[in-house]
Amino acid sequence: MFSSRRYFASAVTVKLRPYQESCLEACRNALQAGATRIGVSLPTGAGKTTVFISLLAQISPPSHSPSTSRALIIVNSIELARQAAAQAAAQFPQWHVEIEQGVKHKASGNADVTVATYQTLLQPRRLAKFHPGNLKAVIVDEAHHAAAPSYRRILAHFDPAIKSPDVTFQPPQLSRPIPIIGFSATFSRHDGLALGSVFQQIVYHRDFLEMIKEQWLCDVRFTSVKANIDLRNVTVNSKTGDFNATSLAHIINTDTVNNLVVQAWLDRARQRRSTLVFCINIAHIRALTNTFKDFGVDARYLHSGTPASERHALITAFKAGKYPVLVNCAILTEGADIPNIDCVIVARPTRSRNVFAQMIGRGMRQSPLTGKVNCRIIDFVDSTNRVAGVVSTPTLFGLDPEELIDGKAYSRFVNVELISHIDESVETLEARAQIAVLQDAGDEQVPVNSRDDIPDPKYITYVDYQNPFTLVDGCSGAPHITKLSTNAWVGCGEDIYILECLGKGYIRVERVSADEGNLTHYRATFTEATMHMPSAKAFKVSPFMRKRLIMTAETLSDAIRGCDTYAAQKVLRGSLALGLLRTAKWRKASATDNQKNFIQKRRVKCVLDQDTAAATLQNITKGEAANIITRLKHGAKV
Repeated sequence: MFSSRRYFASAVTVKLRPYQESCLEACRNALQAGATRIGVSLPTGAGKTTVFISLLAQISPPSHSPSTSRALIIVNSIELARQAAAQAAAQFPQWHVEIEQGVKHKASGNADVTVATYQTLLQPRRLAKFHPGNLKAVIVDEAHHAAAPSYRRILAHFDPAIKSPDVTFQPPQLSRPIPIIGFSATFSRHDGLALGSVFQQIVYHRDFLEMIKEQWLCDVRFTSVKANIDLRNVTVNSKTGDFNATSLAHIINTDTVNNLVVQAWLDRARQRRSTLVFCINIAHIRALTNTFKDFGVDARYLHSGTPASERHALITAFKAGKYPVLVNCAILTEGADIPNIDCVIVARPTRSRNVFAQMIGRGMRQSPLTGKVNCRIIDFVDSTNRVAGVVSTPTLFGLDPEELIDGKAYSRFVNVELISHIDESVETLEARAQIAVLQDAGDEQVPVNSRDDIPDPKYITYVDYQNPFTLVDGCSGAPHITKLSTNAWVGCGEDIYILECLGKGYIRVERVSADEGNLTHYRATFTEATMHMPSAKAFKVSPFMRKRLIMTAETLSDAIRGCDTYAAQKVLRGSLALGLLRTAKWRKASATDNQKNFIQKRRVKCVLDQDTAAATLQNITKGEAANIITRLKHGAKV
């Protein structure tokens, strides 16, 4: 299936990084083992295009059909199509490369590599150019979209195992499976359960922190700007799980908030060379750009309706450093290759981890030629407490957002007297916003405050995080789990993970080793509590029912996400799910005497003397104590 001849021919001009080599090896191993639909997760700036083009060079035509040497690359914008086509031609000049997109780009279907936008391939006549029997592989860029109906409508054309949303679709009759390989910087689904509709497994993953530590991506500094902006009445789209843009814009696109955005930039990023700003909609980008100009800052904007020539000129000038601030809406979220960006402002709250990662990823590329040392990410709307709802920089990096990690808090008060309990006030606002988000609002139109009714933010707080690597364990026993979930999962050793469900029972995820009939996988079960613990002790019976199978998954990440969805939908619905969060308010209170006594007897009496034990437990929180007790009850050695 694989050939090294072409691959080494390219190595003269393209030297792959070690992790890129490892990624290619993982892909080869998976395909040779029989997998045909695999995914690769590499962060923005890691060189995904270089990797998948190198992989195409290594995939040989099937032995029975040596002329089957064509490949199709599916992307979601003309910019990505041009980038991928240019990269393929640069790495392999001997290849014939074409683009299939819109009216201007009509491929023959006979090129060695064709780069096509999915929007164009949704037209049956354009898709028909690419007969499955003529392809050796299909690459899907930005593949976190692949489970969407539009993508499945295309991919079903190349693999009968992928179900098309069209009920009349007739699956192709193929003499051999065609490898379908997806690449994304944010390879996850909101509920963790839909991945298998397209891909069988994620064969390689690298996250932001690994890449930054190894200096493949630039260092980051991030600032959370906390303001008392009220999001309680913002509606949520039931299909995407994210905020409805029009509803969100009513709250965010105001003179007051736009002034705060610009003031934060002046306070924290005035000296930055190239700042990219993400807004909600076209009206927002125009208003915010004008606000920057009112403060004397040369800011310009673009959006999906900006003519191609004007868009090209704006980006070229921005790359050259001819102006400091570029404001956009959605158009530069994916695929933008502008290495000199050294500041990203997220001026639009989002509940999508993927969208947030794509936005801040625009500033992660190295750019030594422009003198870039790090990237400042400025995050708004008091998102530091939003764990299950609004995504923020600390939660994306697996940090506890309530901790000031090697940093300080700075406050700016706007037309009000000094407020002594800033954190508590902000936390209260965020808790109310989270409850609104977690309710089953769907697309139902909740009344939105008119602009005249929106209260001006009374204060903002800057929280500067200087070290993105400091993780807050919180006695969880598994710091890595914070990258996978915002809930208070506890590691009990030997790949066993427990989520206590506030007296309703517990969810357990455990690794199951491979045997003759199954590959290694993760098994998730729920054990429901049927009786209060003291009553169960009095009657000398178990307080739990028999465990119930929730799901099995190929990766821990998929298992945890699926279980989080199960907990919110089946065990603790609505606002009750807030109690599962690592940042739940109850977890920050001091541990109870009963908790301390339990830990004293079970954990420390054999390890520490009584004075040391008392000192150890003196400042422990209720959440930390709960984690320790969970680990003790489920067999961990703590």
